[in-house]
Amino acid sequence: MRGWLDKIKSVIIYDADKEFYAKVFPDSVQKKDLLRLRIMTHADLPAVLEIERKNYLFPWEEDIFTDCFKAGYGCWVCEYEKKILGYSLLSMAVGEAHILNISVHPDEQKQGIGRRMLEHLIDVARGKAESVFLEVRPSNIHAIALYEDMGFNEIGVRKGYYPAENGREDAIMLALQLF
Repeated sequence: MRGWLDKIKSVIIYDADKEFYAKVFPDSVQKKDLLRLRIMTHADLPAVLEIERKNYLFPWEEDIFTDCFKAGYGCWVCEYEKKILGYSLLSMAVGEAHILNISVHPDEQKQGIGRRMLEHLIDVARGKAESVFLEVRPSNIHAIALYEDMGFNEIGVRKGYYPAENGREDAIMLALQLF
């Protein structure tokens, strides 16, 4: 029974009690408490690609997401009332987890969605990895503040990592030790 329940929980993460209270007492629950995380499917790619294109000058194309599926990376969407608000991707190997992407629709940013997805990725990695790594653009000050607030520390810089309008932009490398 426990294995079956764990399988369901790995596909959809949400709190049914909060969903019930939101229906009965609408003002008692905040939107961020009703976010649902679930495994990304190919059917989600149009919405994911829309978010990707709105957020980045050099967005990932569909084939990159398809390759992530094929490689067995953890790919999730975050939705509210069946609308995809963001997505996240995580690779894990040899005791290390690497956050490949966390992205929230521009209209939904600064509402705790990115934090919720980051917490989920850290929970997924906990017990399976010793460290979580990621790269972030130095210009992405809001993401850097979130990562630092969650305990990530700068461990280096990757020169010319990201494509940019005028050439390349460095990436700040961050790590979180899991204990």
